[in-house]
Amino acid sequence: MIGADAIVKCLEAEGVTTVFGYPGVAICPFYNSILDSDIRTILVRTEQNAAHAASGVSRMTGKPGVCAVTSGPGATNVITGIATAFADSIPLICITGQVNSELLGSDVFQEADITGAVESFVKYSYLVRNAKDIPRIFKEAFHIANTGRKGPVLIDVPIDVQNAPVSGFQYPEEVSLRTYKPTVKGHAVQIKKVIKELEKAERPLICAGGGVLLSGAQEELEVFARQHNIPVVSTMMGKGVLPTEHPLYYGMVGNNGEKYANRAMSECDVLIMVGARVADRAVNQPDLITKDKVLVHIDVDPAEIGKNAGPTIPLVGDAKHIFEDFEKEAFCCDTAEWIKTLDGYRREMAKQRHPDPAYVDPAEFIARLTDRMQEDAVYVADVGQNQIWSCAYAKVRKGRFLTSGGMGTMGYSIPAAMGAKAVMPDRQVVAVCGDGSFQMSMMELATICQHHIPLKIIVLKNNYLGMVRQYQHFTYKDNYSVVDLSGSPDMEKLSAAYGIPFLRLENMEKCDETIGMFLKEDAAMLLECIIDPMDLV
Repeated sequence: MIGADAIVKCLEAEGVTTVFGYPGVAICPFYNSILDSDIRTILVRTEQNAAHAASGVSRMTGKPGVCAVTSGPGATNVITGIATAFADSIPLICITGQVNSELLGSDVFQEADITGAVESFVKYSYLVRNAKDIPRIFKEAFHIANTGRKGPVLIDVPIDVQNAPVSGFQYPEEVSLRTYKPTVKGHAVQIKKVIKELEKAERPLICAGGGVLLSGAQEELEVFARQHNIPVVSTMMGKGVLPTEHPLYYGMVGNNGEKYANRAMSECDVLIMVGARVADRAVNQPDLITKDKVLVHIDVDPAEIGKNAGPTIPLVGDAKHIFEDFEKEAFCCDTAEWIKTLDGYRREMAKQRHPDPAYVDPAEFIARLTDRMQEDAVYVADVGQNQIWSCAYAKVRKGRFLTSGGMGTMGYSIPAAMGAKAVMPDRQVVAVCGDGSFQMSMMELATICQHHIPLKIIVLKNNYLGMVRQYQHFTYKDNYSVVDLSGSPDMEKLSAAYGIPFLRLENMEKCDETIGMFLKEDAAMLLECIIDPMDLV
């Protein structure tokens, strides 16, 4: 056995089924060894998308997704994908090949200090110096990535270490890291303080972030909210914590959220922020969530609590465990009037649109699309105007809504959806992007074809970088700069080049019929929707 064999054995021990990547000489020993494994390898067309695809795997399975790329430009190309995962606390294992150990620091061909380069975007990184350390390092890496506040871990393996002999391979059963002991259980005294505040509350509200989904606490949150009749709003990353049409769900908060959700945040008297960072996109004025109210901030990462807003009651711990502890506490909470008020806000403050009938109305299209999608379908939104329309109008029932929230990385949807579909072949998966973000990852149509991944892709085409154009519309009075997407490919011909069936929808007249054809079979398909270039979110 050599080091590369040991890496594969470690992945097998962790139950890894799929690795996304792009080989080069420095990672070739690993890719040679993995041929003798049942682990599926998928060749992406650019390294950034290997990390995005691994992110899709992670978010669907709850286990770290894995990508493997070569040294130098292969490693540096994957950084954006790592940073995207870090911003949204997605657990990844990123394996990079490296030049010979004895040549490190001598600026040889395709050498890059990748552990130094990713320092700001990983939970931890390793440079493997000795092949015998591989089992310990991989056991630690998977543990670190998927515990506490989850995130990516990078393992850089020089080619000589991959080729070095390893004797007596044994994968550790346990991990013991003296300096890494994340808190999972909430403090009992703090939990009782929260319950006392809820007993006094007249207008309680739960604001759920992506941490609820990462901890798998959706069911516990729903039970708690339903039993005590407490309304729920979410951040963008928390969309899907409750079904979109659940009577206690009042939409997404933030700059691009629902007015009635933001008003609920402003008027509540006890606000429970759980698994959310209180970042600017969700709460652009932190004082509003502390003024005249009790703020309870629950997060597994103690560094997030109090970073942007000072809570009345800080509570460190995993959301799933904390909601389970809440359930053990008996209390009453009369919210009938509060719910009645919020229902009124929802009716009165719903968004009013006046779309041009000559084009597809993206809001109505997304609503009709998700009405027809399977109950447990996976909807992957890209970044830009398409993301905001998706957040506002996509209906989630028992499925998942995936997007890049913290980093806002364009080009995320297709590779992430590809990863989700690769490990969940029986789930319906649809990627929705704009024509700008589509062109950032359209090379992955080749991956979809090569590896027979029946992914459905929708492109909302307006020939602009729509979100930036909208910003320039308001800020620079229609003085547009570098947002025109003229020169984009003919998508029908592009689809034909890859052998992927194509549909085009030019207005709402044949919307339902087109959606029916698009969703009819579990096969790869590209649907282009022509939308108003001047439409606003």
